Amino acid sequence: MEGEDPKGNPSTASSHSLPPQAEAVSPADEDDSQQQPTESLSNTKLCGYLLKQGGPLKSWKWRWFTYEEKKSQLFYYRTAQDVTSLGRIELCSATFGYPLHGEQGTFHIQTPERTFVLKVMRDPLTLFFPVTSCNVDDFLPTVKTPPGLLGEEAANLPAPQQRAPLSNFSLKHPLIEIQLDGLNSLFTSHPAPGSTLSSSSSPSPIQELVWLLHKALEAAQLEKRTCTEFLAAECEQERLELLRHRERQAADLQGRLEELKAEAEGLRASLAQRDAHVAELQENITLMMAKNHSKQEVILKLSEQVAACMADPRRTMSTTNGLEALTFHQLQEDTENLKDDIEAYKIQNKFLNSEIYQLTKLWRNSSEQEKSLMVKCAYLEARNCQIESRYLGVLRKLQESNALEPGQREAVRNLIEDALKGDLNDVLELNPVREHDEYGFKIIPDYEVEDMKLLAKIQALEIRSHNLLRQEAGVRPLLDRWAQYMGGRPADDLCPSPELKFLLRCGVPREYRPRVWRWVVRARTRSLRERHPDRYEQLCQKSLTSPHQASRQIQLDLHRTLTTNQRFSSPSSPTLQQLQRILLAFSWQNPTIGYCQGLNRLAAIVLLVLESEEDAFWCLVAVVETIMPQDYYTKTLIASQVDQRVLKDFMAEKMPRLTAHFEEHSVDVSLITFSWFLVVFVESLPSDILLRVWDAFLYEGTKVIFRYALALFKYKEEDILNIHDNVEIYQYLRFFTKTISDGRKLTNIAFSDMNPFPMKLLKNRRALHLERLQGELRELEAQQREFVTESAERKDKDLDTILVSEDDEDL
Repeated sequence: MEGEDPKGNPSTASSHSLPPQAEAVSPADEDDSQQQPTESLSNTKLCGYLLKQGGPLKSWKWRWFTYEEKKSQLFYYRTAQDVTSLGRIELCSATFGYPLHGEQGTFHIQTPERTFVLKVMRDPLTLFFPVTSCNVDDFLPTVKTPPGLLGEEAANLPAPQQRAPLSNFSLKHPLIEIQLDGLNSLFTSHPAPGSTLSSSSSPSPIQELVWLLHKALEAAQLEKRTCTEFLAAECEQERLELLRHRERQAADLQGRLEELKAEAEGLRASLAQRDAHVAELQENITLMMAKNHSKQEVILKLSEQVAACMADPRRTMSTTNGLEALTFHQLQEDTENLKDDIEAYKIQNKFLNSEIYQLTKLWRNSSEQEKSLMVKCAYLEARNCQIESRYLGVLRKLQESNALEPGQREAVRNLIEDALKGDLNDVLELNPVREHDEYGFKIIPDYEVEDMKLLAKIQALEIRSHNLLRQEAGVRPLLDRWAQYMGGRPADDLCPSPELKFLLRCGVPREYRPRVWRWVVRARTRSLRERHPDRYEQLCQKSLTSPHQASRQIQLDLHRTLTTNQRFSSPSSPTLQQLQRILLAFSWQNPTIGYCQGLNRLAAIVLLVLESEEDAFWCLVAVVETIMPQDYYTKTLIASQVDQRVLKDFMAEKMPRLTAHFEEHSVDVSLITFSWFLVVFVESLPSDILLRVWDAFLYEGTKVIFRYALALFKYKEEDILNIHDNVEIYQYLRFFTKTISDGRKLTNIAFSDMNPFPMKLLKNRRALHLERLQGELRELEAQQREFVTESAERKDKDLDTILVSEDDEDL
């Protein structure tokens, strides 16, 4: 660090190492200068400016260097006018080096303690390392430079302009350096300190001197307190911590300075925009004034004409009578012609009206026939998709069968290849298959495994079939019922009711979903939002000024969030930036949790639906703090582990055959279902079924997660029972949820086949397993403490044995 010698002690220049400007004293200071040894400039004195690399950022800084020949030392100062040196370089044991790949003019001085990196500027417009004259030819050679930039002349000039405002400050005593600079400038502007001010002179320099001395005194006191704390530290660790604290303060001040600079730049840009806007408004005002002036001239001319007409009405009447006499006959003929045209138009209008009526009647009949044909085509297309999916399913079973001969296997493989070459849009162009839904999710998922292409084709056909059939059977009646329920209601006038519960279980239409979710979230967070109406804005501001320790993990998880969704697929997507602000705000909202992997998916799904950062933030707060049990997203995840045990109890009661199958093949379903519960099925279900689960989940709570988890296993129970290999079961469980195509069937299983499912039973099971799990954790902690104690005792015994054996060897 600059300003310190290699041993870490503050370096000060001796009397013979003062810069030339400091040695040239004024007559008023002769008495003081006689007490100190002086040395005038000679022709062999080396002095001048060099660029020195230093500081935490390794930046180049201008420094004034003087060479002391008697002690073979090179002293460097911030400017030629400084009295106190920043440090010295011992040249008696130093070596010089020139880097091959370094910048032009760069050389190294390496001492036993450290290496100094210096640079001589070769540009004639800048200062060189000045040498007035040198008798020693093998040291720094004489460089011809423009007059006035070398030696004593260079010392009398101001220091070269720095590239950055703070690049010339010493890191050891920044405030003292600023104060000394101010004092030097003050004494330079007033070279006769002993003279008195006249009555006409301004007292501002004296006030400035008093202020600078006061600041210097405060800085000295601060340095004294810091040194006292450093010396009073009991060990090196505390001293090191003090130094680190000072470095953090310096880094914090630097960061604040950068923020203020950025804010100043923003204000300058805003001012420039405002000036441009003002200039544009002034131009508009000028144009408006010109138009107004023109209109006033026209008004004046018309006023003069009206006044002239009123002053001489006879002349006006005579002119009018002459014109009427000339055009009366022509106007009479035009009137007769217009009457004939009107009669013709009436006859033509009657004929056209009859034609339009007949065409409208034909169009209505055609529309009804087209509608019925479209419905019939949709039904036929759905039936075709069902038959094709069954056909592919049979081929898949034949492919997996081991009873086929090689020729039959080849035939089945060819049939499968031909089926996979077909496209869903080849059947009918009336209803083309979309790749993504309204929220940006892929309707038909991609499978990375080659063997899954046939399964993906079957699933695509099933999804196509269900979408075509439910348009008439399920979606339109549900839309009509929702329209009847929501029609005429204000945004916040919904109220809990059995009808609303039933509608939510069936799924909310896309046009009503944001409004319903906002109402549920506001009902769950009303008290907190009333106490802190501007909570989200305050947390966002806090996350900008004080970054949370979880911000690094949040940044890493951003690009892993909903990677198959269009709105999150691009790294520069504005939706990703909104998600980052939501997660950072929540980390300050709930410091106990901060951030847990999985919260990014919860926030992402609500952001896609609500399309508002603040609403998505409050929805995340409602899910984590009011809907989910306590300690669900903490570091221990104890509540999440409890729910997995409760799920296994319900599976044993609702599906005993499947539970026995899992136990027989040593399959732990919690390895699959743990992520279901943690993120509420995000990225595990197709988007239309996932949003239907969330509709009921936000309203009813965590009981919905248990219902749908059990329904998923029930939906595919027979397929799972037909798999008798542990590895294949795990592989099937990892992706089978994405093959669910009939959402109505899954909902019916969840809310009908899984009954009864009382909330009181769920709470009792949770309390029972929570108590057991806490007991197991306490027992595990006791075992860990016992193991640590035994390990320590064993190490002590081994150490005693080693010491005794060493003593025996010495004897």
